[in-house]
Amino acid sequence: MKINKYKYIYEELVEKIKTGVFQPGELIPSEHDLAASYETSRETIRKALTLLSQNGFIQKLRGKGSVVLDTSRASFPFSGLVSFKELAEGLNAAIHTDVEELALIRPEPYLQHQLQCSPKEEIWKVTRTRVFDGERVILDKDFLLKKHVPSLTEEICGQSIYAYIEEELGLTISFAKKEITVEPCTEEDTALLDMNGCSHIAVVRNYVYLDDASLFQYTESRHRPDKFRFVDFARRHMM
Repeated sequence: MKINKYKYIYEELVEKIKTGVFQPGELIPSEHDLAASYETSRETIRKALTLLSQNGFIQKLRGKGSVVLDTSRASFPFSGLVSFKELAEGLNAAIHTDVEELALIRPEPYLQHQLQCSPKEEIWKVTRTRVFDGERVILDKDFLLKKHVPSLTEEICGQSIYAYIEEELGLTISFAKKEITVEPCTEEDTALLDMNGCSHIAVVRNYVYLDDASLFQYTESRHRPDKFRFVDFARRHMM
């Protein structure tokens, strides 16, 4: 299959960034120099550089060129609603999930407020650590209303709860409200994660809804801050 030249150039430049030919903080060759090197037009080079920018490999600086970004941090989309398994498939790391706890509980007042439920509701509590290249760097604490998710197993939790909900239970996960904070590490964080000297942790709280607008899940996803960056795309709309 024939590949567009700008995509070929993009893939070559990505490989050079990943292998350290171009180091974080360095400027890559100019459009003029790249066009001469690849014997192509500057327009083709611009397309390749735009793709590099969109995928988080470079930052274009007006009047200076394009600087290489640090790609050692995994990029997580903040606005999307995808499972960890789906995210992990696009990351360049050896990744697996350890299920630390699966229990059926009654909610204390904090969870009653977060899930807008009564103290009599049964809730699945799922605690999982995400391991990247041998380091435990994410602690996911999920709380799901049993009336929507009648059963769970450690096998399901170790794979993908969302795949189970959508493919086996036939439910449609529709939207989520999210908030992100940076907080001091808790004893649980230091016990379950390899904090590598970090005293704070990035916490993403998710309130997840089905397509009938029923809140069915509250999640705290706790990330070691030196390993991740949260990315989003924003467009300015003129008033």
